[in-house]
Amino acid sequence: VQLQASGGGLVQAGGSLRLSCAASGSIFSINDMGWSRQAPGKQRELVATITSGGSTNYADSVKGRFTISRDNAKNTVYLQMNSLKPEDTAVYYCNADIRRARLYAPTGYWGQGTQVTVSS
Repeated sequence: VQLQASGGGLVQAGGSLRLSCAASGSIFSINDMGWSRQAPGKQRELVATITSGGSTNYADSVKGRFTISRDNAKNTVYLQMNSLKPEDTAVYYCNADIRRARLYAPTGYWGQGTQVTVSS
């Protein structure tokens, strides 16, 4: 199983970016999916999560600006980031709780990270 993240880049403050993360490989089902970020010199923090049923949760710092969504048919999770601020600059990582077969227990997987840089 692999998670491939994409969509990062350089954007000016106030701009928008959309991150994508596609899961591939031997997948029976995917439970929760999410995005975290890690800025230089800081600990990784949870940004947003979404359940298989579509329930979402956000860090206070991104509420009202970021939207997480998923396409279950494509095994893909998205993060729409609007009104970006310089403090949103970080490497963004996706994660997913994946069951590889019916009798397997779910296992957490992480993507490789994509850089988001917001200039002031």
